Amino acid sequence: MSYKFLPLVFLGFILNISNTKTTSKSIYKSHSAKTEAAKPATLAKNKVVTFEEKTITLYNEIEAGQYSLPNLETFIKAFEGYHALENQGKVKNNILTIVDFSFSSTKERMWVIDMENKKVILQTLVSHGMNSGKEFAKSFSNQNESFKSSLGFFITGETYIGKHGISLKLDGQEYGLNDNARERAVVVHGADYVSKSLANRQGYIGRSQGCPAVAPEVASKLIKTIKNKSVLFIYHPTRMYVNKSRLIS
Repeated sequence: MSYKFLPLVFLGFILNISNTKTTSKSIYKSHSAKTEAAKPATLAKNKVVTFEEKTITLYNEIEAGQYSLPNLETFIKAFEGYHALENQGKVKNNILTIVDFSFSSTKERMWVIDMENKKVILQTLVSHGMNSGKEFAKSFSNQNESFKSSLGFFITGETYIGKHGISLKLDGQEYGLNDNARERAVVVHGADYVSKSLANRQGYIGRSQGCPAVAPEVASKLIKTIKNKSVLFIYHPTRMYVNKSRLIS
């Protein structure tokens, strides 16, 4: 080989290495970009799974004692809203009350759960509105004079003494679903028509004008337990509620 060609060969070798490095960097950047783009979706997916797993773990840790537990599906939705309201600073009393209107009114479809001690402390009968249905609640409203129950999340307010004795005011937290609760005077109170004997006799308990009423012998204990900014969740698996609620997914 002629020595005069050596500089050209050497220059070609250097250029080849440079091109290889440039190509490698491009491939690395492309791979990194794809990885970064995939991260948000992956993290979002993991976040959902992690929260659901956390909720299921919590559910399995709750001590039912002499009572039963609400359905897991209902509890997952209840805890999702409870968690959101807690993050908003609205929860001062760590009690979660769940009412599941998918059950017959003859069933004890209200659960009161002490979230701090992970324990069901009460399970009892609860009424629905007279225009919501007979044995089963099927129709719901946020309108005055509808005499129907409202669905969704409520924060419990203050107590007062009314015609039903001690009663508890409620503030609906879901616009268009239950935010008229205070104006409608939808409250927790005791009522003689909420009784097992009446349920056994006629196949359903008495109904209210939209209030979640309980038996008189239960009312005082219940109200004193859940008053002052705890969460009350009234649920029914109707598409109307699931689609409109901003507190459950």
